[in-house]
Amino acid sequence: MEYGLIGERLGHSYSKIIHEKFGFYGYELKEIPREQLDAFMRAKDFKGINVTIPYKEDVIKYLDFVDERAKAIGAVNTVVNKDGRLYGYNTDYYGLRTLLESNGFDLKGKKVLILGTGGTSKTAYAVCKHMGAWFLSKVSRSAKDGAITYEEAYEKHSDASYIINTTPSGMYPNLDSKPIDLKRFKSLEGVADVIYNPLRTRLVEEADALGINSCSGLKMLVYQAVAACEFFIGKRPDDKVSEDILKGLTDEIENIVLTGMPGSGKSTIGQLLSKELNKEFVDTDALIVEKEKREISEIFAKDGEPYFRDVEAEVVKEVSLKKNCIISTGGGAILREENVKNLSANGRIYFLDRKPEELIPTDDRPLANEKSKIMKLYEERLPIYKSTCDEIINAEAGIDETLEAMLQIINK
Repeated sequence: MEYGLIGERLGHSYSKIIHEKFGFYGYELKEIPREQLDAFMRAKDFKGINVTIPYKEDVIKYLDFVDERAKAIGAVNTVVNKDGRLYGYNTDYYGLRTLLESNGFDLKGKKVLILGTGGTSKTAYAVCKHMGAWFLSKVSRSAKDGAITYEEAYEKHSDASYIINTTPSGMYPNLDSKPIDLKRFKSLEGVADVIYNPLRTRLVEEADALGINSCSGLKMLVYQAVAACEFFIGKRPDDKVSEDILKGLTDEIENIVLTGMPGSGKSTIGQLLSKELNKEFVDTDALIVEKEKREISEIFAKDGEPYFRDVEAEVVKEVSLKKNCIISTGGGAILREENVKNLSANGRIYFLDRKPEELIPTDDRPLANEKSKIMKLYEERLPIYKSTCDEIINAEAGIDETLEAMLQIINK
């Protein structure tokens, strides 16, 4: 191959998409078992490669030159073949620095905690040091490699200004995990998570809920590729192209989640959006019926609402792992915090607000089969709909107008 990515497992890599959108070269993904790495590196049959887990340190011994920054970090993720001589660089450094700076992280004179002790933690340490951090410490469960424990972080460094997560905690498919409790740090100014799958980890969601500036790792991924491209061919992609790639990737990954009262038009709007945006349409109520092999009214009648909510939570968790979907939720899905967290991990939530006077009671909606029930439900749930959504859509004007309003927001 000429240009590409090597690693042991590359099933979820976005690198091919990013590099080929730069428009300069083709890019391959090549999974290499550990026993084949030596032969691949000695063959030197490439112009430029990126290197990912678990070979960022292993490739160093094959290089004729290692950039000072990569040498200090102790990891190489970009190798360029120059007339048979191999040159190694670390572009994760540039990606992470861009991520932090573009999100307004001012580390100068500040205390910073880096979660994890792997290769990316070394990169984070170098970036934070360069950005002027006053105090830097890695944090790990085992306190190896000079790190402190999480308990020490809580007890002695609760005044930290920034936390950067480089552990896999919270990465797909283990969305529920979170490496640290942010509420125990009272001086936090920013939280960064290098994970980009899902788009928003539990750590980032907690930071958002606490009003702390936060960011995930997708931008780091794009901008480390920008730096790699420059090393490959001596040409840096235009910043607008890079930002367009970042937005395009987000759009391709992110789900559009529709919430709202029963009868507010979620399924209808969702199906129309699915056609307009070429995204899969998923209806959680329909999946519950399929899973239970009976109608929702039957579930309520026989097993009650608590049982239904448990089944609904299972279904929501499953669909939250999907990408690039339109998800229509049941009217009460937002009543459970776990559902909102799961839907938010890879999704942006749109509340379709339609006044209760316009909602029609139907027998297949046990909690909204009478006008009085609808009015009461709307009053109870409106604050929750508003507090759990990213956008409020006025759904009173009609189907076409609602669809157009959503498309304008999505495409802006």
